[in-house]
Amino acid sequence: MFIQTEATPNPATLKFLPGKVVLNEGTADFRDADSARVASPLAARIFDVPGVTGVFFGYDFVTVTKDGPEWQHLKPAILGSIMEHFMSGAPVMATPESTGDAESGEEFYDKADSEIVVTIKELLDTRVRPAVAQDGGDITFRGFENGTVFLHMKGACAGCPSSTATLKHGIQNLLRHFVPEVQQVEQVV
Repeated sequence: MFIQTEATPNPATLKFLPGKVVLNEGTADFRDADSARVASPLAARIFDVPGVTGVFFGYDFVTVTKDGPEWQHLKPAILGSIMEHFMSGAPVMATPESTGDAESGEEFYDKADSEIVVTIKELLDTRVRPAVAQDGGDITFRGFENGTVFLHMKGACAGCPSSTATLKHGIQNLLRHFVPEVQQVEQVV
């Protein structure tokens, strides 16, 4: 099994491409070892590597966030963990329903803004999320209120030094261009 790695805009996060489907649909984001142990044998195995602080699964990639040691010291252990997991045949998630997303609340917006929200979500799904997935992350819609779009950033995007620029210059400008009602974009945790 050959696993490729790619740098992400976040220097603390590296993207691993195992050449296999990781999650058939959706994403899973684990910010600590305890949540990983409950929901994902693969994430739990990766968290066993000292210095790992986050694991994110996309369709065909795994991003790993670290603190402390340099990638040259962590990368071989993480590659070994991913390889061992896929060779074992164990599932990526403990149950098909379990995800590490644990979203912080439901979407919020005024029902009168439903048409605007549909347009915002379509732009996010077709123009923003594919680009962000290339960098090992994901962005999801959380709400729209008084001209402000609230987005949740996951994976390599969470805590990335350039995430503010991505939100303010990239996503905000795109949404303002296509949806005049959008005044600004904010990140929610």
